[in-house]
Amino acid sequence: MLMGHYSDAVVIGLVVIVNALIGYIQEVNASNALDKIKNMLSVEATVIRDGERFDVPARELVPGDLVYLEAGDNVPADLRILDADNLRIQESSLTGESDSVLKDESTLTGKVPLAERVNMAYASTSVTNGSATGMVVATGIDTQIGQISQSVADVSGEKSPLTRELDHLGNGISWVIIIVALLVFILGWVLNIYELPTLVMAIIAMIVGSVPEGLPAATSIILATGVQKLTKKDAIVKTLPAAETLGAVDIIASDKTGTLTKNEMTIQDIVIDKKHYTITGTGYAPVGDILYDSNPVDVAQDQQLEMFLTMGHQANDTFLTEEDGVWDINGEPTDASFLSAYYKAFGQKEPQLKEIDRMPSDSDYRYMARLAENKQQERFIVIKGSPDKLFDLAANDEKFDRQYWSDLASQFAQSGKRVIAVGYINVEQNVSEVTHDTLQKYGINFLGLAAIIDPPRPEVIEAITNMRQAGIHVKMITGDSPDTAKAIGQQLGLAENIQVITGAEVENLSDDQLAQIVTNYDVFARTTPQDKLRIIAAYQANNLVTAMTGDGVNDAPALKKADIGVAMGIKGTDVAKDSADMVLANDDFSTIKTAIEQGRRLYDNIRKTILYLLPTSFAEGLIVVFSILLQQTMPMTAIQLLWINMVSALTLQLAFIFEPAEPGIMKRPPRKTIEKLMNRHDVFQMIYVSVIIAAGALVVFEVFDNSVGFSVASTMAVNTIIFGKIFYLFNIRTEASVLSKSFWTNPMAFGAIGLMVVLQIVFTYVPFMNNIFSTGPLSLFDWVVVIVIGLLVLVVAELDKYRRSKKMQVNNI
Repeated sequence: MLMGHYSDAVVIGLVVIVNALIGYIQEVNASNALDKIKNMLSVEATVIRDGERFDVPARELVPGDLVYLEAGDNVPADLRILDADNLRIQESSLTGESDSVLKDESTLTGKVPLAERVNMAYASTSVTNGSATGMVVATGIDTQIGQISQSVADVSGEKSPLTRELDHLGNGISWVIIIVALLVFILGWVLNIYELPTLVMAIIAMIVGSVPEGLPAATSIILATGVQKLTKKDAIVKTLPAAETLGAVDIIASDKTGTLTKNEMTIQDIVIDKKHYTITGTGYAPVGDILYDSNPVDVAQDQQLEMFLTMGHQANDTFLTEEDGVWDINGEPTDASFLSAYYKAFGQKEPQLKEIDRMPSDSDYRYMARLAENKQQERFIVIKGSPDKLFDLAANDEKFDRQYWSDLASQFAQSGKRVIAVGYINVEQNVSEVTHDTLQKYGINFLGLAAIIDPPRPEVIEAITNMRQAGIHVKMITGDSPDTAKAIGQQLGLAENIQVITGAEVENLSDDQLAQIVTNYDVFARTTPQDKLRIIAAYQANNLVTAMTGDGVNDAPALKKADIGVAMGIKGTDVAKDSADMVLANDDFSTIKTAIEQGRRLYDNIRKTILYLLPTSFAEGLIVVFSILLQQTMPMTAIQLLWINMVSALTLQLAFIFEPAEPGIMKRPPRKTIEKLMNRHDVFQMIYVSVIIAAGALVVFEVFDNSVGFSVASTMAVNTIIFGKIFYLFNIRTEASVLSKSFWTNPMAFGAIGLMVVLQIVFTYVPFMNNIFSTGPLSLFDWVVVIVIGLLVLVVAELDKYRRSKKMQVNNI
């Protein structure tokens, strides 16, 4: 601006502003996770003070207050249960457990995992059954949800690997250009090569030509188009760098419930006497068959199976409903699995039975029973619950083989399945209520066992296989027991030999110790939100780019800490979605694989853009440096160099946006982020391409200046650089030879080249442009010279590519 070149200054300033706006527009929709956590807290609480029960705002609770809870309430603070009546609380958002938890006033000792603290109720969880009185032990930031809130606030967002690499590259380029500019200026001034104003303009021209000011905009545009493509694939990326970070992922640490599994309990096995039935279909949708020896069973012809399914359906407090093709439950997931199995066998019709009385499940006896009457007015009690409790009730039956059933239940449990036993009792017509005495008096007729699992998502197993081929390791972090977690991990195919560590063991390790051993484990069981945070940090301490997937409040700190957090869009909480960098709109884990592939493509294309821009930009700077050192007339003006950069940014650079992925992109390991953006060969290639283009332009100008005049010779020099760029684009676009079929894989590249040629014709022949840029029309011979020199860049670069490919083949052998 001091030199009066306002147009140059305005254009460069606009590049900076446009680049900033692109990033801002992409990120403007990100929200504050802390606000969402505050909204989850209960507004009012029912307290007991001075013997009276009344409602107060939850914010007025203090430790020591007595709080009354009943079904439908949100827990307003962390409470110690003092008295409970069949109290069940849904804690999945905190612990990841799909079933609601039965609470009581028992005393616990030692270190007890969060998911097993049956005498505690936690703020933000909800009461599904029963009632209780509890004493406030923590409020606000001291509650479990408050600690998560603080963890989210404390976690600072990490720069993406690409951002760190570009920062380093940008600093390096800037310092090199500044130092060279100062040295050349001092040299030119001391040697009095040019008059001071001319020397200053030459240095400005060198800086304008050398600085690849189009790089930030090109990077942002490539990332923005990648984000748009991912959105169409149901992966909503909230920040531009996150799109590329996916391509560098080494570790995917994933929550289990709702992410790797459907969070829909499903009966997979039924055993009646010695007959083992299997049930197909997963989730609550009643779609599937009941098989015996791999053949479909006609349930109407199998009286025992019909009775088992009917009794399981009746011993139930849950409702399973369909709305717009989506099946949902009101009640317990385990109970819903029996309803789904019944509907698979008989369709959506209800048994013609009348309920007389019911006994809800309780922690003291761990079963539920119902007294029912059929059309013939015969009464019976159906019972469903914990196998060991029903084994006791069936002990009076001489035909009951307890050892057989116990061994079978143990086998199912070790395979990660929840086991439920079913039985019934025929009673007299005058029995009108269900009591424990009645059950003990009669003893039950034991029907069999159902093995239930929260099934892995079918698409997840294939996705994990593909990720392992790509060198990416999926780790499961869950609140489940170690046995259940390991069994699920085996079904998912996380590793050949799955190693498990518990949250309690993690707590006993220092951060350094955890970092040393964390890569040895595939499954982390019984974990807390703080454990997840430390596990993510431990992977990052090993220079591993780590993604975290989750859907619950308990996942929020780890989602924010990870290099890229991925939340579920359908079943995920608002807190998880706002803490994440990417949201899966379809809750499909396999979408991550698509996103990783897209991320790798984006990085490749950004890297190609950099390797393309730097040598061509440096060539412009070298022309000025050589001219000053050789004390020659400057072949080009600053405005001509700015034109080159502007038209290149509008045309050739955009070709990389549409460049398809290289073959086998998901068969190569993740890139190491500790490696530099450019390797030794890249620097070598940058040097020789810069020198060829700069030397070609200087030679053309020097040879033709005296014969055709400055305007035409300068125009030839500009076009020599432009055609050097065009031919170099063919080389850098793909790792394959220019003579291969990859030459045709990006039609937009030819469109960009065509537009560039049109602009250069306007630049060369339109009088208005001649006046502004001091250019002149070229003859046919002039064009031939320009094209031949440009072609030389392609020939040399392709010969180098051929040499490298042969060297790599030898090394692989």
